[in-house]
Amino acid sequence: MSNSGGKLSLPAARSGGQAAAARQPDGSQVFLTTKLEKLLDAARKNSLWPFPFGTACCAIEFMSFMMSHYDISRFGAEVVRFSPRQSDLLIVAGTVTDKMAPVMVRIYEQMAEPKYVISMGVCACTGGFYRAYHVVQGIDEFVPVDVYVPGCPPTPEALLQGVVKLQEMISKGETHYQRTLAERRAARAQAGA
Repeated sequence: MSNSGGKLSLPAARSGGQAAAARQPDGSQVFLTTKLEKLLDAARKNSLWPFPFGTACCAIEFMSFMMSHYDISRFGAEVVRFSPRQSDLLIVAGTVTDKMAPVMVRIYEQMAEPKYVISMGVCACTGGFYRAYHVVQGIDEFVPVDVYVPGCPPTPEALLQGVVKLQEMISKGETHYQRTLAERRAARAQAGA
């Protein structure tokens, strides 16, 4: 840069290119406009940290799902955490009994916000073939579920499809957490108006 008469000027070779970049019309690749919430949802979508709550044969399928053959890292969900305070995706894989349900709820309550739940397998979704007093007939009685992955046990491909479905829901704002947050904002706006 040179200083001529108190004004700063760029060298001719550099200033021509920068001036052309500054004069590009709106909608070009130079500018990006978005809402902060959309940017955060994109970051959340691609950085899910699952907490596996495996209790039966579905947990074996979850282990297979985490292997390199399915390469879950390309979807940003390979960082499995066994601490609920470091995770945001609860994957309930298997049968949940009445004695285990309070533990599952406690883990869910300790998870970081925003938090998501995938119910994996017919036992977690509906109680499966255990039509007995001691088995929870669907974990949605205790925690809000975002995605149900059917099967007995579901294949790793089905769980992968469930994770992709959850990512689509996060980007569209359709998860239970996002709907609840939108309802609270609407109620506050209505109360303020």
